[in-house]
Amino acid sequence: MPQYKAPLRDMRFLLNEVFDYAGHYAKLPNAEDTTPDMVEAIMEGCATFCEEVLAPLNLSGDQEGCTIDDGEVTTPKGFKEAYAEYVAGGWQGISHPKEYGGQELPMSLNLLKSEMMGTANWSFTMYPGLSLGCMNTIFQFGSDAQKKTYMPPLVSGEWTGTMCLTEPQCGTDLGQVKTKAEPQADGTYKITGTKIFISAGEHDLADNIIHIVLARLPDAPKGTRGISLFIVPKFLINANGTLGARNPVKAGALEHKMGIRASATCVMNFDEAVGYMIAEPNKGLEAMFTFMNTARIGTAVQGLAHAELSYQGALPYAKERRSMRALSGKKDADHVADALIWHADVRRMLLTQRAIAEGARGMIYHAAKLADLMVTAVGTGDQAQYEAYDDKLGFYTPILKGFITEMGLECANLGMQVFGGHGYIKEHGMEQIARDARISTLYEGTTGIQALDLLGRKVLLTTRGKCIKDFTNEMLAQAKPHLLDGGPIGKMARAAAKRALQWKALTLRIMLRAAKDRDTVSAACYDYLMYSGFVMMGHFWLKQALVAQAKLKQGGKDTAEFYQAKLQTAEFYFERLLPRADGHKQSMLSPTRALMQMDQEHFSFA
Repeated sequence: MPQYKAPLRDMRFLLNEVFDYAGHYAKLPNAEDTTPDMVEAIMEGCATFCEEVLAPLNLSGDQEGCTIDDGEVTTPKGFKEAYAEYVAGGWQGISHPKEYGGQELPMSLNLLKSEMMGTANWSFTMYPGLSLGCMNTIFQFGSDAQKKTYMPPLVSGEWTGTMCLTEPQCGTDLGQVKTKAEPQADGTYKITGTKIFISAGEHDLADNIIHIVLARLPDAPKGTRGISLFIVPKFLINANGTLGARNPVKAGALEHKMGIRASATCVMNFDEAVGYMIAEPNKGLEAMFTFMNTARIGTAVQGLAHAELSYQGALPYAKERRSMRALSGKKDADHVADALIWHADVRRMLLTQRAIAEGARGMIYHAAKLADLMVTAVGTGDQAQYEAYDDKLGFYTPILKGFITEMGLECANLGMQVFGGHGYIKEHGMEQIARDARISTLYEGTTGIQALDLLGRKVLLTTRGKCIKDFTNEMLAQAKPHLLDGGPIGKMARAAAKRALQWKALTLRIMLRAAKDRDTVSAACYDYLMYSGFVMMGHFWLKQALVAQAKLKQGGKDTAEFYQAKLQTAEFYFERLLPRADGHKQSMLSPTRALMQMDQEHFSFA
């Protein structure tokens, strides 16, 4: 099993030398305590917890899985103790208000924690991870009484939370939600229905579970305009804050999953369970989008996590395992064969994993700064600023979620490939990473849904291409001073500038085609998203390369070898991975006829 080691050197490089997080925190009203020393202490403490507590449970948790008996779910051995240690360490409330028991540190610090935890043990991370969106939703849309009741125990980790959207007949199309909410004389609601795929819906880690549930009022309009949002606790809460009677919400079954088997994914049955409305009637979906966007960014972290963990497993194996001689001549003369890492194709796989992991980390850390600013706007009541940052982050979200998870899955498969046949054997742990990674492209909206959101909603409908124009202008501003440079930096800068101009032109062409053929959007959206991801990652690799080159000349906080490796990984990305964008460009511009012309009856002749 890969021995997880938190990539603190790369994390420090991004935080301190690329994105100037110290300067960023100095401008935030809630970050006066977020000193470089505190950030370092949090990173070191979390790294220790992840390496020594969570990582050792990853393989055993997968092997044991969760069990259910009469609606009660038991998590794998060691999980309950690990969660108690997590709560005792105060990790859950890092970024939540002090008035509810949190530390009120920037949201980006919680993301650093999530990355390390998720890489060490994604199944475990699902339990406290779902609570974050629950807390964000209640904090932003709940009444004062609801915040007072639910926020403190959620912030401490004493309770956990879920999101209950999907039903047997509907996933992404939430307009088909059938769960009913019957109003009662005392102002509560009786919630009745079945929800599926509910992560952490039932478990033995916490005293109470707070479900955020989409349901429909009796007189609600059809479709998404008639969905309301409710808080449904596992145990009702007494007036003094203690736990009361068991609410009739129960796990009917555990889903038998391909991966993340230590995470309890439940079928949840609500049988006239007591619920409390949050937000306004029939506007639940709008409030839920706070939850969904939080979850989608978290899923992007999963793509990064599995790329990183698979790389950490494949690299030592490639250095130790010997097979044949390198084509350029004998490398390890004292051995009967050369190590795998001397073979160019193995290096291709390792460098792909490294380039994707470090490129994704750069993309996500940049987005985390925007999330900090968005949360600050919520806290200060600046609605205009909140909407501005929410819109900007909304452009990043489908690219981060869709592209990074697709590439994370590829990297997980590459890790198995480096091991050869041993990668297919459970005891080495590489196949578990691939199984765990597979869900990331599916939940919180499949890659196709993210692609439609990016092209159809964010680019064409909402901004009419302005979001692309704004981002490509940032790309051009970064590349322009280096267009005439020699060596790899100049070459990378010219490639980035070319892609920025190309991205603008492609967007306009798709926009014009869509006006004549509406199937264009659906036919082109996947390739448009992947193209966007490759180009955006190129921008952030150039950013890292420029800093690395400057540090090589002027001296930095790490070794010359570290910065040189950064430059070489960036060069690999531009030479070997960014050209994939050309294939996506050609596909997205292909006519829809090849996709739509076949009669549906002719898809099968059985």
